[in-house]
Amino acid sequence: MAREDDIRAEETLDPEDWESMRALGRRMLDDMLDYARTVRERPPWRHAPDEVEARFQAPLPLDPSPVEEVYEEFRAFVLPYPVGNIHPRFWGWVHGTGTVLGAFAEFLAASMNPNTGGRDFHSAIYVERQVIDWLKEIAGFPRSASGLLTTGCSAANLIGLAVARNAKADRDMRKEGLQACRRRMILYASEEIHSSVQKSAELLGLGSDALRLLPVGDDFRIDRGVLEDAIRRDRRDGHLPFCVVGAAGTTNTGAIDDLDALAEISRKEDLWFHVDGAFGMWAALDSDLKHLVRGIEKADSLAFDLHKWMYMPYDIGGVLVRDEEEHLRTFALRPPYLAHGEGGRGLAGGDLPWFTDYGFELSRSFRALKAWMSMKHHGVRKYARLVRQNVEQARYLAKLVEAAPELDLLAPVMLNVVCFRFAPPGAGEAARDLLNERIVVELQERGVAVPSGTRIRGRYAIRVANTNHRSRREDFDLLVRETIRIGEELAGE
Repeated sequence: MAREDDIRAEETLDPEDWESMRALGRRMLDDMLDYARTVRERPPWRHAPDEVEARFQAPLPLDPSPVEEVYEEFRAFVLPYPVGNIHPRFWGWVHGTGTVLGAFAEFLAASMNPNTGGRDFHSAIYVERQVIDWLKEIAGFPRSASGLLTTGCSAANLIGLAVARNAKADRDMRKEGLQACRRRMILYASEEIHSSVQKSAELLGLGSDALRLLPVGDDFRIDRGVLEDAIRRDRRDGHLPFCVVGAAGTTNTGAIDDLDALAEISRKEDLWFHVDGAFGMWAALDSDLKHLVRGIEKADSLAFDLHKWMYMPYDIGGVLVRDEEEHLRTFALRPPYLAHGEGGRGLAGGDLPWFTDYGFELSRSFRALKAWMSMKHHGVRKYARLVRQNVEQARYLAKLVEAAPELDLLAPVMLNVVCFRFAPPGAGEAARDLLNERIVVELQERGVAVPSGTRIRGRYAIRVANTNHRSRREDFDLLVRETIRIGEELAGE
């Protein structure tokens, strides 16, 4: 028996003083509401100085610090130096803006802290199932389809393509693996497809050589004839074509493949049809834009993000799979410690699949709550109006570019992405590329705006991807004026 003086007082991580913690929590809430309310008064981004970076080289903290001091350190060294994507003039990459309600929902979800990978009779599971049903309705998928919320579209593409690989393989992939296949499995996408599709091919053991990146036309979409020729060629060479990947909004230009045509080819050739709809899927919300993604409802699997063009806080994406049985055959695994209960009783007593049966993760956060609360509060019609607003703003920016003799528009504006450049007369292509790279950096570092850069047909472009519910037309006026002003300044050096 242990001696009394050997028994230590039992500890917890709960606050020692609940009222002090309550007061700090209220202060945090007020600070963050002020931070969001005044975002337009700050630059979109500023480079964290060296002393801030050095602050985060401190050694492992072995002893406690007062929570008020930790919060003050956050206010001084973390909060002032964000990526900046909540700002109305942040249009780099494809970063969503987030919302105040979404941030509140994250607090509620973290406070409940459920693991949504499994178990049956708890509210977080019901919330995610309802959100997935709503997403199926938006995408035009049948109620019988399966779905899963993910960290983002990269994970969603991996899941969808894993199901595609296993469904179309000539072997039992889970048991025998790729090494048992006699023929190389091949998938097809445009050269504009997101890099996560290549990463998925590599992670799934197919190899990047198995991904046929097909050239695009002037509209930056897959050419139907080129795709059909590639499929015939690969079959002739003894390979096993298994999947076509369509893009509903390419990252570079926002181009949308002819999804109807790709669905038809996939059916004819007995291929899986997967769509990367990371942000372009949400065009389906607006009656005037929905035709752009016609055919998305015919996909066998669909990947998308809600933290991009649904403006929800990071991270939340998702995947839908038309054939639930194929989805389960790819991922479901039930060892004894994950067995369902008997007789429909207890926390594990239900007979429906758990979310871990649809993906590679067992530990999953309650990310569905921010989607559920946001969609209920704002309503899908408002999201549709905001998507339309962003598209109209992109078209407005394109007109400003076309009206400015100093600027060139480098790609058609199909959706919400605008690629352009400052083009001084007499400068060679290499000089223009270098100049526009510098303009992007100057726009960011001077606190004007945050576009990003890319290459369109080999030429460096200033790229604006508008998934920002806070942007106004005056912000795009400022971007064009400052781009020209900075371009002329740099060109005159």
